[in-house]
Amino acid sequence: MSFTERDIPDLSGKTAIVTGATGGLGFETARMLAEHGARVILAGRNADKGASALNRIRAKASAANIEFELVDLGSLASIAAFGSRMRAAGTPIDILVNNAGVMTPPTRKTTSDGFELQFGTNHLGHFALTGELLPLLTAARAPRVVTISSGAAHIGKIDFDNLQSEQAYRPMRSYGASKLSNLLFARELQRRSDLQGWNLLSATAHPGFAQTDLIANGPGTMTGFAGIGSALLENFASHDATGGAIPTVLVATAPYVQKLDYYGPSKMMEMRGPPKPARFPRRAKDDDVARRLWEVSEKLTGVTYAAQKALA
Repeated sequence: MSFTERDIPDLSGKTAIVTGATGGLGFETARMLAEHGARVILAGRNADKGASALNRIRAKASAANIEFELVDLGSLASIAAFGSRMRAAGTPIDILVNNAGVMTPPTRKTTSDGFELQFGTNHLGHFALTGELLPLLTAARAPRVVTISSGAAHIGKIDFDNLQSEQAYRPMRSYGASKLSNLLFARELQRRSDLQGWNLLSATAHPGFAQTDLIANGPGTMTGFAGIGSALLENFASHDATGGAIPTVLVATAPYVQKLDYYGPSKMMEMRGPPKPARFPRRAKDDDVARRLWEVSEKLTGVTYAAQKALA
């Protein structure tokens, strides 16, 4: 199939929120949405990087309708404050891109709420954020929630006895579990939307091997054989951040996207190239695990989904 920036439809009148939008995949996603007419809220945890991102987009599209909002996906208090500000503004959200992520810090780290950093940021943070924004999503005509996973989800496993990697922390295994959690979240979100009449389209994408600062933001670098392998792959099996963001933008905007679709690159074992329907990990189709993970996430975050939550 073929989908490029030229295929993005006119998004005038739509409002999009992109997390982790101050750099890498999130920045490219926000830029493309803004250049095609959407009002885009760049959500990130660093105000200086936010200002820089706004300037970079405006340098390419002077009429872009963009703004920055401070939110740290590793802090439930920050997420709640952001959600409160958005609900007070009352603007329906047409597109929510759950993109922000942390990858493979070499030692176990935690969020401000004490969650293992990767699981807490990549999954729990976006679980809480989507719940906070649900009233604004359901107020839109045809809202989409796009959750970004990774090829690493294929090695992920949900261990309810060790969700926080307290018993044994292995960076890539924990990352894979967080990315599998993203797919299970999207699946259960769609099931609950259909049951409750929220009218959401929940779908997913992955970027393949994109050249971004994701690992460095872990914080950390890959060492040993993993580092050598990553460096070698980058030379011939990766693409730039724009290429990595294309599957996300396709899922966020293409008129033919269906519920629970999953898109990723088409070449080099889904590491680079034009987008195509991606291969689902077998564990990402387990409805019982998806439901249990949702229930555990509610307890851990204290966020329950209610479309009628006060908009003020």
